[in-house]
Amino acid sequence: MQISAIAQTAGTPDADTVALGIFDGEGPPPDAPVEVGELLASGEARSSFKSLALTHAEGRRWLVVGLGEQADFGAERARVAASVAGARARETATRTLCWVLPGGATAAAGPQEIAAALVEGTILSDYSFESHKSAPAGDDVDGPPKRLERLIVSGPDGIEAAVAEAAVVGEATNRARDLQNRPGNDLTPTALGEYAKSLERDLEGVSVKVEGRDGLVARGMGAFAAVAQGSEEEPALITIAYDGAGGIQSPGPLLGFVGKAVTFDSGGISLKPGAKMAEMKFDMSGGAAVIEAVSAIARLRLPVRLVAVVGATENLPSGRAIKPGDIVTAANGKTIEVNNTDAEGRLVLADCLWHAVGEGAERIVDLATLTGAVIIALGSTYAGLMSNDDEWAGRISAAGDRSGEIVWRLPLHEEYDELIKGTYGDLDNAPEGRKAGTIVGGAFLSNFVGDTPWAHLDIAGSAWELDRAYVGKGASGYGVRLLVELAKSYLG
Repeated sequence: MQISAIAQTAGTPDADTVALGIFDGEGPPPDAPVEVGELLASGEARSSFKSLALTHAEGRRWLVVGLGEQADFGAERARVAASVAGARARETATRTLCWVLPGGATAAAGPQEIAAALVEGTILSDYSFESHKSAPAGDDVDGPPKRLERLIVSGPDGIEAAVAEAAVVGEATNRARDLQNRPGNDLTPTALGEYAKSLERDLEGVSVKVEGRDGLVARGMGAFAAVAQGSEEEPALITIAYDGAGGIQSPGPLLGFVGKAVTFDSGGISLKPGAKMAEMKFDMSGGAAVIEAVSAIARLRLPVRLVAVVGATENLPSGRAIKPGDIVTAANGKTIEVNNTDAEGRLVLADCLWHAVGEGAERIVDLATLTGAVIIALGSTYAGLMSNDDEWAGRISAAGDRSGEIVWRLPLHEEYDELIKGTYGDLDNAPEGRKAGTIVGGAFLSNFVGDTPWAHLDIAGSAWELDRAYVGKGASGYGVRLLVELAKSYLG
């Protein structure tokens, strides 16, 4: 999709559909055709949030979109409004959609934020994954288009950069969704490593290293290697460094992004139930978010420094697979009783976190589809946040608020550390009982970051089936937008 911004003073652009947002108590914009006013006067068009009405004038369609109370209209509502408008535009075979930025100040966001959110909402809601269909639902030569070809945002001067940036981030999020949606026989750990290597070829300032099973053993990553040993597929330890495009760097810390990428999780010997096991291709969602966040940051040429670590493997049962009761040694020397092989993500992350510390990361955030318990606690609305540092946790929460990928902080307390103590080793990866399942996962991971400020995001409820208007069912790409906002928070 081509994305651009124009000044409202330039007049109505060459678009076959124009979207006009109307706040409560507002009439049509002064330059809107008379047909829009008639639509509002008749009551067919309303200002209530997400209401839609369509009319024709001046040789194009005019889509009137209700925005609700002006004081309540912020970036998240703009994303939702963009998604419902985009859906209606596609129904009418629109090729070029122009959003006229709603006028006036709002209590929740400025024009740049609203313009960016309209772009994100349109791009994300226009997504579909059809790579493995024998006859993808592309456009017929003589038929209507299945996707928007162009989006124009018409607004005041100064929105151009925000629109361009939102296009980059929205497209990166959709690429993360592509990675998530690929089946396990297609997106193997090796394939994910090859995809990450392509960033090095395409993007300035990015370097990528991929190591396999021998590399894990050589690094003493006994926890990660133990998960990988049940599969014939080679694991991949993916390390991505970004040093700022053109050598321009901020004085901020070296950021560490860590992602769990179990490309298929059967549970191992502790086999999962068969129902919905196919969804376990999504267990690599944290890794997808990390890779594409780095991609977006590099494409935006943000002057930050970061290192990203992604642990990719399958978790399968076999004669070589790790068994319940086995004890493994992580890279930091901690021994771990593996009492449930389906609590494998924390084993992978343990060594990846320690590797990020070794690479010099000064602030670390990891993303993982770690526990079903977070879905019980928070549903799909919030991701769970646990952290050993209040300032870092607050910065991540603020980035989540700005991006719409919101998080809710859960406590870490020394009493939780007691729950993960092992009987025969230092730690237990799956303590008996059902207490504080999500927090216990975070408490376990806290053993592998030393004194480095760190946060853990459990995105098991948000990575797919988020069911927000602009992402709907399937993969959501959750975390890409949050991580980009987090990096931007160090730009001053």
